[in-house]
Amino acid sequence: MTRRACRLIERAPDLGTRCVTLCTGTRDPENMWQAHPGNDSPGAWREMVASLEKLISVAEQHDVTLGIEPEKANVINSAAKARRLLDQMQSKKLKIVIDGANLFAPDDLKNMPEVLAEAFDLLGTDIVLAHAKDIAADPSKHSQAAGTGCLDWDTYFECLQKIGYGGPIVLHNLAPSQVDQSVRFVKNHVAQFT
Repeated sequence: MTRRACRLIERAPDLGTRCVTLCTGTRDPENMWQAHPGNDSPGAWREMVASLEKLISVAEQHDVTLGIEPEKANVINSAAKARRLLDQMQSKKLKIVIDGANLFAPDDLKNMPEVLAEAFDLLGTDIVLAHAKDIAADPSKHSQAAGTGCLDWDTYFECLQKIGYGGPIVLHNLAPSQVDQSVRFVKNHVAQFT
């Protein structure tokens, strides 16, 4: 898998991009989107770092930025862990993809403004890409179009504005019929905080 990822990083400029996003993975053997207690083990951290060292080396050779995303189901499951990883790796080619929805477990949405603000405080200078998907009020729903759930969008966009983010905002986890409404929702929030 690392060999194929290295090849993708090498070819990214040929595909018209200098940014490749990565998932830091889970120890769950059945479901790559499922949290697992082993994600917090020292072994998971060591394996992730060993893989990233190879990927970063290739990224540096080809002037490609790697973006990792803090996600509750992954080894990097918090903003604090993402900051620890950035500090440990010490590479200008390792950056952050921020997705407010992925900072929360479906059953733990407490202190949303504080959690979002902390993530931006810790990671703001290293954010290269922002996602806009929502937290579904019904966890069994897969469609999480921006503006249809319970993410604190005002805090999210205010935090993006405070760090001076001007990059792309990627919509995902939505049905084609929800695209226009989600684009309007995001544009309205961007306008509100600029």
